[in-house]
Amino acid sequence: MTAATAPLTPLDPLGPSSPRRWSAPAADTALIFGRYARQTLRSRYQMAFGILQPLLYLVFFGPLLTHVRLGSAGSSWQVLVPGLLLQLSLFGSAFAGFSIIIEKNHGIVERMRCTPVSRLALLLGRVLRDACLFVAQGVLLVLAALAMGLRAPLPGILIGFAFVGLLTVSLASLSYAVALNVDRPQEYGPLVNAFTMPSMLLSGLMLPMTLAPGWLNAISHLVPFRYLVDGMRDAYLGHYATGAVLEGVAVALALAACSLTVGTRVFRRAGA
Repeated sequence: MTAATAPLTPLDPLGPSSPRRWSAPAADTALIFGRYARQTLRSRYQMAFGILQPLLYLVFFGPLLTHVRLGSAGSSWQVLVPGLLLQLSLFGSAFAGFSIIIEKNHGIVERMRCTPVSRLALLLGRVLRDACLFVAQGVLLVLAALAMGLRAPLPGILIGFAFVGLLTVSLASLSYAVALNVDRPQEYGPLVNAFTMPSMLLSGLMLPMTLAPGWLNAISHLVPFRYLVDGMRDAYLGHYATGAVLEGVAVALALAACSLTVGTRVFRRAGA
């Protein structure tokens, strides 16, 4: 039995025999975060292969853009790397819901219903673990990009990591909320693919949407991720107070607030 599906033991602080009855949401969140962080640290394949796809894009796709005019003031790496960071967060957090389907089918979610832990903490602990994981993988991706020729100011890179964290919190919250209403992974996979692929293509993660025909560029403004990637690209150019950055921050914060609200309601209703 894997760490992700291991049942709670009688000595587990989440178990019904725990002497702790009620505590502050922050303490509950730290407890849930620690539980899932330890599972992630024990899963070396999850940590290693999660970054594989964007790394392959970086190595095999990035050099093709070196001498291509991308309609941006910066280098091709300053265009590609922010998109790959958001792609890492988009795909990774969208598929996070698979884990809670497995937990539900093994009775772990049912066990958690019997505990006094805050339902908000059950969600926050998971999504904060995901955010830390993808930011850490993003650091590795940026280090690889620096070795290949990326040049960007440190504040811009840090702003990019903040965008990755906020997007992960948003999408992971929705992912868990949707997965709680799905019984089998076979049902969840098509839902994720139907969402992630159009989002990636229309948000300009790989190439700026300014290169697209006018009608396609107009449609892309309906995709929230478009504003995040445009803001990150400006930050990588060293422009921190532009309209694109401010719009990106506003959209990222709004997405996180709405997603956490929806996710918390679903967790409370489901008794997860």
